[in-house]
Amino acid sequence: MKKDIHPRWYSNCKVYYNGEVVMTCGATVPELHVDVWSGSHPFFTGKSTFVDSAGRVEKFNRKFAGNYFQSKKK
Repeated sequence: MKKDIHPRWYSNCKVYYNGEVVMTCGATVPELHVDVWSGSHPFFTGKSTFVDSAGRVEKFNRKFAGNYFQSKKK
């Protein structure tokens, strides 16, 4: 391996979810902040939760608001 071309490896990288450390893993950064992890994902927990990242629901509602479908009639 060539020297000085690989990123630094942090074997005790802390993963944060809602401000709490949920796990440690190896990574190229000392800490990770995540929005979803297996402890909060509906597939693993069996509970339904709503995650709206980047305002996608609001964007959808703005796009299809009003008479969007009426103006597209053939």
